Amino acid sequence: MISVIITSANEKKTLLKALNRVIKNLKELTLENWEILIVSPDKESGEMVKDINNPKIKFLKDKGEGKPAALNQAFKKVTGDLIILTDGDVYIEDKSIYYILNLLNKKNVGAVTGRPVSILKKSNIFGYWSYFLTNAAHQMRLKNNSFPCSGYLYGIKNVIPEIPENSLADDGVITKKLRDKGLRVKYQPKAIVYVKYPNNFKDWLKQKVRSTGGYLQDQTSKDRSFFQEIRQGIKLFFSYPNNLKEYFWTFLLYLGRIYLWLLIFWNIKIKNKDFKKIWQRIESTK
Repeated sequence: MISVIITSANEKKTLLKALNRVIKNLKELTLENWEILIVSPDKESGEMVKDINNPKIKFLKDKGEGKPAALNQAFKKVTGDLIILTDGDVYIEDKSIYYILNLLNKKNVGAVTGRPVSILKKSNIFGYWSYFLTNAAHQMRLKNNSFPCSGYLYGIKNVIPEIPENSLADDGVITKKLRDKGLRVKYQPKAIVYVKYPNNFKDWLKQKVRSTGGYLQDQTSKDRSFFQEIRQGIKLFFSYPNNLKEYFWTFLLYLGRIYLWLLIFWNIKIKNKDFKKIWQRIESTK
């Protein structure tokens, strides 16, 4: 049995596309035993599932207390031995689930992560930043399977009953829990998920504080740190930009990342900010 969990919150505009791509992927597998569980706090998502009227597609209304809490509710409901996790504001490429399952079915593999690809235009600064950072993550995952899964698309064995509900980086927490069980985490770059990243600095900071900050929050991965970024960033600075404009944008990105890490340290380690204050909705990614 294959279970797919799609977490969503007030994303009616993008959820249907995300769902249709998942359904297409599952039909490509020619499997009969599958289910999709859409987890969302808003009634519009529930109405959409009701209109589809497919017993294999179910709706779970969560309490609106954040993605980790929503995942915990879903983990209690799904019946599959293998779980695919994705979001309602992204969409996956054809055969992505097939590629993930090819690795996930192996005995000692606990998780397989896909490859996020930006849908922004690279011709503006925030689009360029999204390509630069997704390429950096891609390179890290190719070289080092200890790099955490991407929450936009990954598959896991159904062995995680729950995660802490104040986790900023739920994907990092799940990655670590699987490794603690002696299971391996693999990267499948053929499993592509298309993502709309923030297109302004305010939203960029909000998103990165919660996603990157999660690794400082409970030290879920030693591979996500300020000093690790410095080492990786020096190499990419001289290899990724193609012209003077991109070198300048890269320089600004490095300044932004330094400011980001200072903000993360201040909010999480010094002020010990509450989860709900850090986890804010990013409108420009919807």
